[in-house]
Amino acid sequence: MTPSPGVPSPHSLAASPAAAPAASSAPAPASTLDVRRPSPHVAEVWLDRPEVRNAFNDGVVAELTAAFRALGAEPGLRAIVLGGRGKAFCAGADLSWMRAMAGYTWEQNRADAAALAEMLWTIWSCPVPVLGRIHGDCYAGGVGLAAVCDVLVAAEGVTFCLSEARLGLLPATIGPYVVRALGEQAARRYFTTAERFDAATAQRLGFVHEVAAADALDAKVDAIVAAWVGNGPAAVRACKQLVKDVAARPIDAALREDTARRIADIRASAEGREGIASFLDKRDPSWRAAPAP
Repeated sequence: MTPSPGVPSPHSLAASPAAAPAASSAPAPASTLDVRRPSPHVAEVWLDRPEVRNAFNDGVVAELTAAFRALGAEPGLRAIVLGGRGKAFCAGADLSWMRAMAGYTWEQNRADAAALAEMLWTIWSCPVPVLGRIHGDCYAGGVGLAAVCDVLVAAEGVTFCLSEARLGLLPATIGPYVVRALGEQAARRYFTTAERFDAATAQRLGFVHEVAAADALDAKVDAIVAAWVGNGPAAVRACKQLVKDVAARPIDAALREDTARRIADIRASAEGREGIASFLDKRDPSWRAAPAP
């Protein structure tokens, strides 16, 4: 990626007969996303509603769920970048959607929240590592969207805010992910006060991994993506799963046995054998071979 924050990568998703829309007399629904493939191993998912600062509505929720389910099922994919077009990453819920929700019944509100919860779970559980490229505003549900990413890179000047309490609401569906990513003690403060905090604070709290100047944001994103792509593809996926599986578990006999089994499995795998052989032979492993043109 080479553009400045707010201007996505110029790489286009190559059209194919399978990807072409079927002929229909009815107009196709407007897409809320722009999914691009700058290389065979990397996907970019851009929130594409800059006129409303990429705010959520039910269409965004449905399309993000479908996009990450599809990308997670691709065996050759090694990295996903999630970003937003325009001046903001994501400003939370769309105002028109909020107006509609004001008239929902309890059952409709629960169904709506369940769809959002499913979207967050789908991204969080995606086997491919996900990098959140954060610029501009990141509010409410946008903080939840950031929290389900594996790595966050933020531009200087980003503003985060868990603003739900100001509206008499609470960040319930995003809560489990934000508490894990931000930390329990910090979440106590920012959930209840709805204060804004900047990128430097987010990094100090461990929520954001890297903060970059606006004109250096994409270079930092590219560097982390390159590290993922250069590592063993199965190993990267296994590492991501390992963190989730061991983070809250006691270090007991069962966990020790589980981790011993995992390292034995990957050492005996074709990728593990190739990685060790390439290291001993002082050559690049096969997965770093340049893709065919």
